[in-house]
Amino acid sequence: MKKNYSIWTFETFLRFVFVGFFVLCKGQQEEDTSAAAMKKEEQEALYSAIQGFVGDSWNGSDLYPDPCGWTPIQGVSCDLYDGFWYVTALSIGLVYDNSLPCTGRAEFTPHIFMLKHLRALSFFNCFFSPHQNPARIPTSNWENFTHSLESLEFRSNPGLIGTIPNSIGYLKNLQSLVMLENGLTGDLPPEIGNLVKLRRLVLAGNGFAGRIPETLGDLIELFILDLSRNKLSGSLPLFFGNLSSLLKLDLSNNMLKGELPIEIGSLRNLTLLDLGSNKFSGGLARSIVEMISLKAMVISNNPIGGDLNGIQWEKLEELEFLDLSNMGLTGKIPESMTELKRLRFLGLNNNNLSGKLSPRLASLPCITSLYVYGNNLTGELEFSEWFYRKMGKRFGAWDNPNMCHQAKLTSGKGNFLYGVKPCKQETSISDGFPNAKMSEGNWNQNSPLVASLGGSSCGFDGLWWGLLLYTGLFSMLLDLI
Repeated sequence: MKKNYSIWTFETFLRFVFVGFFVLCKGQQEEDTSAAAMKKEEQEALYSAIQGFVGDSWNGSDLYPDPCGWTPIQGVSCDLYDGFWYVTALSIGLVYDNSLPCTGRAEFTPHIFMLKHLRALSFFNCFFSPHQNPARIPTSNWENFTHSLESLEFRSNPGLIGTIPNSIGYLKNLQSLVMLENGLTGDLPPEIGNLVKLRRLVLAGNGFAGRIPETLGDLIELFILDLSRNKLSGSLPLFFGNLSSLLKLDLSNNMLKGELPIEIGSLRNLTLLDLGSNKFSGGLARSIVEMISLKAMVISNNPIGGDLNGIQWEKLEELEFLDLSNMGLTGKIPESMTELKRLRFLGLNNNNLSGKLSPRLASLPCITSLYVYGNNLTGELEFSEWFYRKMGKRFGAWDNPNMCHQAKLTSGKGNFLYGVKPCKQETSISDGFPNAKMSEGNWNQNSPLVASLGGSSCGFDGLWWGLLLYTGLFSMLLDLI
């Protein structure tokens, strides 16, 4: 019994020694991390860089004596390198309630380029006015970030003017470049093509002009390319066919022109294509159906012309949003469009389309918005009253003078066919002509008899309804982006 007790005591002793050694080592490790210092030059560079944006009254050394430790600064992230803290991310502007706000006299200082381990740099609503205190992106020292910077963002800075400096091409490790809704102008520098690791390039909402640089064709790892809401001109470069990794391509609201190249069909991973509000012409490229991953396609407000036939729409099995409005399209709406089983939104309004609207469109299982107003469609609408009630104001067919609907649909509660007249029914005339009938073929709206029957007024003014309907046109598209 005494022997067993001795063994138990010895085993317990070993366990305590092991646990104690582990705790000691763990505590030493944590103590070393918490005691890690920040080099003086790194700390002073951080304070001076921030002070340039938030104002001279900001005293970082007093407010945040340990910016990577027990007094962290909102918008600043740090990592350890060789036992010292270095700044790896810096975000300036009121992203959060407790973020550092920029002063009305915010400016770049050279100190920001002394943060040699910086991986992410962003500015949000930091430069307010292009007139009172305009700022420009620095043209030098970007080479200091050649191997470190991975993300650079300027968002909502109307006071940030001038051009993108050519020296941006030094940032060979950059994966995300976002310059969204600023006051930037000028041509896009071809040096952007040097940023071969880019996954996201967003330059929307500025005043960039000129042609899209051919060098962008070297950015074969791009997932997102958004150059919308600028003043870019020229034709669509053929290199877009090389960007096979693209998921989103938005070139809307520019001044691009010419035909859509057949190479665009090579973007088989693309889920969103927006070429709306440009000056493209020459008809739709037949190769668009090769973009088999598309969920949203917007080519509206372009003088494209041509027709919809000859395109195998049924191949776009994933398509949910299709806006081809105001494009000068002619001919009939092809039956193959009724095979788009995932389609939720179809906009074909304000074209010159003719023929009869296929009743099979109502059988699309996901359709919630259908706009065909402002065309030359003819014949009787053969949709059920249930369909009109389901669609409500998201169905628009007015301003098709030779289109009509079944008269019985106007007898129920509400009218779901704004601006579409009821079809003229065969009417028996018993006053002296017991066997006579008047059909659509011999209906004369100018005759006194027809006038007495009220046949001269059967349509609504579609303008006001159009304004109501169009306000929600892009709500579904915004959900997809």
